[in-house]
Amino acid sequence: MGFSFTFAPLLPPLWLGLLALACAGLSALFIWRRMRVGIWRILAMALLLALIANPSVRQEERETVPDVALLVIDTSASMGLEERTQTAKAASQTLQQELGKFSDLDVRTIYAGSAPGGDGTALFTNIASSLADVPAERVAGIVLLTDGQVHDVPGSLEAFGFDAPLHTVTIGDPGAYDRRLVIEEAPRFGIVGEPISIAFRIEETGPAPGDEPITVTLRLDGEDVATTFARPGERERVSLALPHGGTNVIELQAAGDASELTLQNNRAVTTPSGIRDRLRVLLVSGEPHAGERTWRNLLKADPAVDLVHFTILRPPEKQDGTPINELSLIAFPTRELFSLKLDEFDLIIFDRYRRRGVLPIVYFDNIAQYVAEGGAVLTAAGPPFAGPFSLYRTPLASILPAQPSGTVTEEGFKPELSEAGRKHPVTAELTGGQSTPPSWGRWFRLIDTLQDRGEMLMSGPEGKPLLVLDRVGEGRVAQFMSDQGWLWARGFEGGGPQAELLRRTAHWLMKEPDLEEERLSASGKAGRLLIDRRTMGTNTPPAEITYPSGAREQVTLKEEKPGLFSAALETDEIGLYRIEQGGLTALTALGPANPKEYAEVVTSDEKLRPLSEASGGGVFNLILPENEPPQVRRVRAGRDTQGSDWMGFRRNETYILRAVTDVPLLSGLLAAIAMLGLLLFAWWRESR
Repeated sequence: MGFSFTFAPLLPPLWLGLLALACAGLSALFIWRRMRVGIWRILAMALLLALIANPSVRQEERETVPDVALLVIDTSASMGLEERTQTAKAASQTLQQELGKFSDLDVRTIYAGSAPGGDGTALFTNIASSLADVPAERVAGIVLLTDGQVHDVPGSLEAFGFDAPLHTVTIGDPGAYDRRLVIEEAPRFGIVGEPISIAFRIEETGPAPGDEPITVTLRLDGEDVATTFARPGERERVSLALPHGGTNVIELQAAGDASELTLQNNRAVTTPSGIRDRLRVLLVSGEPHAGERTWRNLLKADPAVDLVHFTILRPPEKQDGTPINELSLIAFPTRELFSLKLDEFDLIIFDRYRRRGVLPIVYFDNIAQYVAEGGAVLTAAGPPFAGPFSLYRTPLASILPAQPSGTVTEEGFKPELSEAGRKHPVTAELTGGQSTPPSWGRWFRLIDTLQDRGEMLMSGPEGKPLLVLDRVGEGRVAQFMSDQGWLWARGFEGGGPQAELLRRTAHWLMKEPDLEEERLSASGKAGRLLIDRRTMGTNTPPAEITYPSGAREQVTLKEEKPGLFSAALETDEIGLYRIEQGGLTALTALGPANPKEYAEVVTSDEKLRPLSEASGGGVFNLILPENEPPQVRRVRAGRDTQGSDWMGFRRNETYILRAVTDVPLLSGLLAAIAMLGLLLFAWWRESR
């Protein structure tokens, strides 16, 4: 209940002011002339002014509204170190009990952790949303229970719209030791086979355990590739060559120490993309034919391909007397291509080639050695492959997985995927191949062969080999047993995925990781860890997952389709995951690869102290059982809101107005009678 005086003038304020001036002037005249009845006339004018001012007593019915105290508990990943979570839980229970003793205080508790996207700790974003329904004048104070490593600290609290103390209670030992590795400079792209340079630095916080150089291990796609040494605070560099195109996961890990808070920030990851400078392809066509132009168009359409193409039009035995200066062909630089510069090519293609004495036998031996040392050969067989001048009748027989039987099948057929082809990444995803029969056009020629080794991915009539892939030493070989793939390119009977098939085959020969038949891959998205395993087998062993925290778990993968096994896990742990299965390793990051959450883990009030002091709040450090949470007090506006061992919450005394009653102090009739009486009395006194 509250009382106050109010006025509701019967005249506009301007007229009331003028009347008051007139009354004041008359009063001054009465006093100056010392009139005996002046006092009664002054009283009458005062009564007139009071009547016109219309004073009243206002009675308000109020309902007291409790103030709001916000208790914010940091639940980010770094709070799991040093028993900080348990300490914060115990402190929050104590503070809730103490704050609960005040009947005029509404205590709200919120748990805040990772920032949107999982990169860092966000407390103030949650504070803003939690106080969105609270008027600014009701906020009594805010308490943060945190390790101080917060990544959304505002410059001031003005944006929040309230004036209340922000108290910070840091959890953990500010003098603890930790070591972290930071990548300072790393390229986003690199040329495959050429070295890239990565700059890094090791930082230490707290008392270091020694001054010896720290061992740093360099890993590429989960495999150790090098070891170096570094001193804390000094910039160091390592170099390595990217082995393949696409994403290369490079990990640097500093040796750990038993006194560290965590080992998770001892490593850092960068994922440069490997780009092939130029893919050098040597295409040798044994004779002109309908499919030759298709090969050339396909390879020339890719700007990343440097194509060297020779078509043998004039074999050595042809002697027709044509003068040399009238020939349109250049000399075939056999020695330069197949002896001096053979290892400069990434892929050699023999298209419908037959032995005519153009290439000496020794050069075929060079090609076989080139494959064994890591090169790649693709052959597209035509009818000559089945005859006595077959490419198989050369030293290449040692690397070709299928040998000719001497016959040629000439009939219409639709190429079909074999059982292995439905699993192999080169052919498993080809459009139209999943149906029976496949939904693509026919071919009309197949060179009959006997498969000695390798994987048959596509077959022709009666299950005869059509496409065979094989590994030879460090290199790879692919054989097409037909020269009629160009029918698909021309759209015959609807055509087929000829370009995609040849592209995938070439990339498999180039050892692209995405096309490996035994491959383990992983990705992270929206709090889910996705694991895929490509295999030619019928089952896979359980995969072992190593979480960023170091915890391990085994998970069973389920077959999604032939050759593909998958698993999905829900997880909120951010950082680098390592998945191992059957000798294969995959790395992926859920959230950022190098999360801010573990960049700085030692307890510190450096980020929050300026904000707390500017708001009048206190900064305290809590390590149980060494000390206890600060005491809680209620303070009035204008008083101090913190001390060395206590924190204050402002008493705002806010209320809701339920009803208002106005009681006039003057009755119009009584005031008029009183005023008339005063005037009559003044006249009577003056008449005597």
